[in-house]
Amino acid sequence: MTGPVPGTAGRRIMGVLLRHLYVLRSSWPRLLELAYWPTVQMIMWGFITLFFQSHSSWVAQAAGVLISAVLLWDVLFRANLGVSLTFMEEMWSRNLGQMFVSPLKPVELVGALMLMSTIRTLISVTPAALLALPLYDVWVFALGPPLIAFFANILVFGWCVGLAVSGLVLRFGLGAESLAWVAVFAVAPLSGIYYPIATLPEWLQPLSWALPTAHVFEGMRAVLFDHQFRWDLLFRAVGLNLLYLALAVVFFLRTFHVARVRGLLLQQGE
Repeated sequence: MTGPVPGTAGRRIMGVLLRHLYVLRSSWPRLLELAYWPTVQMIMWGFITLFFQSHSSWVAQAAGVLISAVLLWDVLFRANLGVSLTFMEEMWSRNLGQMFVSPLKPVELVGALMLMSTIRTLISVTPAALLALPLYDVWVFALGPPLIAFFANILVFGWCVGLAVSGLVLRFGLGAESLAWVAVFAVAPLSGIYYPIATLPEWLQPLSWALPTAHVFEGMRAVLFDHQFRWDLLFRAVGLNLLYLALAVVFFLRTFHVARVRGLLLQQGE
């Protein structure tokens, strides 16, 4: 009988390690993700800290503002995942090629993804919104009609992010699937979810105002603090959403066309 060769265990360990290092080296989304989450958390909570330092009575003035902000933010997160994960489930099951043997058109797939995103978002957010009343004495539906406007705009922007992510995953393969979580959190520090846009450095504020989410969260605070609905913020959010949705749909359809020409619909993988 021959015993184990000395050092083979270490070589096998190194073999597995090298395999994953090569995967990491060849996938820029994975490398980005490693440094991404600590950086985003540091930036966002740093701005929250700066705001609370100069507005210590802010929470006391409107107890429901943070919970309302969390729920609206989750609408964005779920709307994005509702599009991107639904699309990636087709890639994981290698079903895209079979789907498009049928008369299904890419633009019809986009419509189905948006509808599925809406359903998943409603299922995800509604229980949390209802539980906020017995747990925290916060009834987010007290916002009234403005809540519908906030919800719709956040939902549409989530679609935009989800379609862009789906296009990138289709182009670069499932190695880029972490973008479904990375992309939406990139806009979190700029959206003013828990603090006004004025808290950001002046050079960063124009970039923030280019996002519909910034207008939505500023509008939410105007309703909660000043009891007024800012139509100007709503119109800007709608205009930006129409622009971004058109760009996202065009990007996804263009990427889908390229993938079909190159035969990528049948070759999804890392």
